[in-house]
Amino acid sequence: MIQAKLSRDKLYSNSTFAFSLFEKSRFGEKKPNKIEYSGYEALFLLQQKKLKIFQNKKQLTEDQLLSRLKRKDKNFETKSLVFNYLRKKGYIVKTALKFGADFRVYQKGIKPGQDHALWLVHCVRESEKISWYEFSAKNRVAHSSRKTLLLAIVDDESGIIFYEIAWKKP
Repeated sequence: MIQAKLSRDKLYSNSTFAFSLFEKSRFGEKKPNKIEYSGYEALFLLQQKKLKIFQNKKQLTEDQLLSRLKRKDKNFETKSLVFNYLRKKGYIVKTALKFGADFRVYQKGIKPGQDHALWLVHCVRESEKISWYEFSAKNRVAHSSRKTLLLAIVDDESGIIFYEIAWKKP
C-alpha cells in the first residue's frame, strides 16, 4: 500500500510502490524523487485500498479528503464520478486545466508521453446549463489541439452518459 503525504494542497509519495504503480498504470505525475497525485487520483486509490494519506502524521479518512477536495472545487464529486468510471474502464485519465477541460483521456494501451490524449472531457450535471458560447469554445479548443470533445453528463442517480463531439465538414 502507498503511503502518501498531504502538504500545502499537494499529495505525494516517494514509496517504491508509488513509482511502480506510476510505471504500470500512470497514476500520479513523476517529479524528482516523488510521485504527485491529483485529488481525483488520490481519492480513487484511497477507495481502491491502494493508498493511505497522512497529514502531520495523522491518517486522513475518505470523508476528510473528500471534504477538503470539495471545498476547492464545488463540482469535485461530479468530476470524480466520471474519473472513476473511465479509470475502471482501463483509460488513463489526467487533468486538463490548460485545455480548459476537466480531463484528458488516453486511448487504452497508450501512456502519456507515448502519444497525445484522444479526448478532452467536460463534466456536467444533467440539471446544469452551459451556453452555446461555452460549448463552442470547448469544442474549438479540443479541435485545435487535435482531440475530440467528450461531454460527460451525470444524472441525479449518478449515471453517466457520454457524447462525443467532433467537427463535421459539409
